[in-house]
Amino acid sequence: MSMFSDIPVDVGIVYEGERIRWPDTYAEFGGPRVEYKFELVKARGMNEVEDGKITIIGPDLNDLEKKSYPFGIYVEVAGKEIEEELEGVIERRIHEYINYIEGVMHLNQRYDIWIRISKRSFDKGLNSFTYIGKVLYRLFKSELPIIEKIQITFITDPEKVKEKFKEAMETYEKRDARARGLTDEEADAFYGCTLCQSFAPTHVCVITPQRYSNCGAISWFDGRAAARVDPKGPIFRINKGECTDPVKGEWTDVDEAVKLKSGGEIKRVWLYTAFGYPHTSCGCFEAVAFYIPEVDGFGIVHRGFTENTPIGISFSTIADSTAGGRQVDGFHGISIEYMRSPKFLQADGGWERVVWVPQAVIERVKDFIPKHLADKIATENEVKNIEELKQFLIARSHPIIKRWEAAKAEIIEKPPEEERVEVTATPPATMPTTEITVPTITGVTGGFKIVLKNVKIHAKEIKIVRSKEK
Repeated sequence: MSMFSDIPVDVGIVYEGERIRWPDTYAEFGGPRVEYKFELVKARGMNEVEDGKITIIGPDLNDLEKKSYPFGIYVEVAGKEIEEELEGVIERRIHEYINYIEGVMHLNQRYDIWIRISKRSFDKGLNSFTYIGKVLYRLFKSELPIIEKIQITFITDPEKVKEKFKEAMETYEKRDARARGLTDEEADAFYGCTLCQSFAPTHVCVITPQRYSNCGAISWFDGRAAARVDPKGPIFRINKGECTDPVKGEWTDVDEAVKLKSGGEIKRVWLYTAFGYPHTSCGCFEAVAFYIPEVDGFGIVHRGFTENTPIGISFSTIADSTAGGRQVDGFHGISIEYMRSPKFLQADGGWERVVWVPQAVIERVKDFIPKHLADKIATENEVKNIEELKQFLIARSHPIIKRWEAAKAEIIEKPPEEERVEVTATPPATMPTTEITVPTITGVTGGFKIVLKNVKIHAKEIKIVRSKEK
């Protein structure tokens, strides 16, 4: 008999990665429409946990209608080998296990969770959180034997969610602070995570002391603990190998591990830059660093930001351009904790290259922003578009201005150049096609390349002229 025979819908790994669109949704929990949501695991003593107990505080599924609700998942675990260091590791498995349930979509982590229940699964009988609790209970007990007791509480009462949200945020900060004392150079190994490969098949998160997982839920210490208790699991040790570039952040064995775990799709990774071979992005990242060529700087936008950024697009659009396990020049999924690291965009100029950040994120990381930049980074309160951003940066004398001046000086020093490519004219009916390789052209915008693939160009004459500064 299946361990899920009493669950009204199917349960299995085949449902990982299932997307549930709003028209097909029965109800939504957490997500961008609500402020308070969280999932939290706490380690307890053996006498503090009633094994298998499932509690619902607030209305259950069958008492709800189609809208977005504040939501909390509060899990308490106990066992002889359970320790506080394992809380984050166990917590991250909630994402994986809930996604095994047919018609249930779980995205993100910690205070960013976003869950949808499909109408179809509700109609099949998935009408209580008790069923979801049973699935979590059985998977945790079977997959992580160190958990001897576990009790699970689902919270839909808005006031209770808000109350427990405060506890959750304090716990997350405590975990994050623990990891800040160790440097990447001191660590004997890094850790990798492939939990998000159901949504981003080529994504491999490389977790170092100074570069948190993109989701912000797994520190280097969490990775070490997870690899110890579940050596064959989705979080694993990565030997560092030789450091071939300490500024960009490249190690030989890290490259090999990423290549292996991505199925050969990703061959190199630079951990401290958004250009060249940037760290891949899943879909659970807390924020995105996005390059703004008009000012040669970076904006940062987090998942909770609902307005458009200065480049005229929203977080969701930027996220779609970034996610999926790809390496996209200038678009870089990151955690909030990484913004507190000395390695943050190290090869790109770090905080001195950052020009726009939402006020909510500024408040969370302000103690880690260099003091001389405190009033020089724009927020949505001062800037709504590129022109306003330019004027703000000039008025506040942001260090990015020096990059503009250096780029202008470089162009002025070089005389205008003109290259001609003569092509023999022939009638259109018989004109041959020629493959043309376009050289990289780098200007003041910071080194973007325009790559034309499988393009055939017909022309009598081509002129490539460097424009003079006005």
